[in-house]
Amino acid sequence: MRDLELLATFLEVRRAGSVTAAASRLGLSQPSVSERLARLEEQFGETLLVRSSRGVTPTPAGDRLAARIGDPVDRLRAAWTAEPATDASGTVRIGGASDVVASRVIPALAPLAAQGIRLEFALGRAQPLLESLKERRLDVVIASIRPADAAIRYRGLVDEEFVLVGAPSLARAIDARRLGSDPAGALVHLPLVVYDEELSIVRRYWRSQFGHRPANPVAIVVPDLRGILAAVVAGAGISAIPRYLADPAVASGSVEILHRPEESPINTLHIAIPVHEPPSAATAAVITRLLETARAWDSF
Repeated sequence: MRDLELLATFLEVRRAGSVTAAASRLGLSQPSVSERLARLEEQFGETLLVRSSRGVTPTPAGDRLAARIGDPVDRLRAAWTAEPATDASGTVRIGGASDVVASRVIPALAPLAAQGIRLEFALGRAQPLLESLKERRLDVVIASIRPADAAIRYRGLVDEEFVLVGAPSLARAIDARRLGSDPAGALVHLPLVVYDEELSIVRRYWRSQFGHRPANPVAIVVPDLRGILAAVVAGAGISAIPRYLADPAVASGSVEILHRPEESPINTLHIAIPVHEPPSAATAAVITRLLETARAWDSF
């Protein structure tokens, strides 16, 4: 099944006539919209939109796709964004990574507590939380992965831009000339602070930017992005973290951005819910609140 968010982004760009206008309507960055279009065209193996200085023009393949998916995609998006019942109450069990829940989800959903909705959070890694969702022990999961599963449906929530950061003392240990020609080689002597043993976030950064896994030694493993930032500030190593976490530390001078690619890696956070069980009014209120609040998140 094609990714609903990719198809919806394609339709919005086609209707708006430009990536810039579509990005504004969707509450996304222009690079994020461009990246989604590229992924969709890669899946279909055809050019769907031709870009120019005057905007975008659909190809015949793009016109055929839009005619086929327009109404179904619009109906599916409407189902996700339907207004929740005004008398929503009850308990909603929400799963997510501890850093995302603390910095994003709880501030967004706290006002719902005053409306009679009880919020219960389960913290952990995405895969076990998605298993709990399938077993009906959770109602909603905020996940950075979306493994194919007929029992779960996903909705893109927000795109996070990742940056590579290190303490000033480590930044000074990098050969600036080599960084321009061989960035992975210039960084290889620096230890890593990673989210898990699989180096999931850092590995994705290295592969997207340098074409291979990192060969650096690992200094600290901590499954919390705030903990990763704290370790980087303390000079324990370098790591890739979302820009919204990095920017305050960069502004204070406690860390520096070590690598500035033309396009930074982007990771999408998804809302996941069970397929075969309609969300309760309280769960619908949670989903709507998250979607509305995410538009203002400074992830880019």
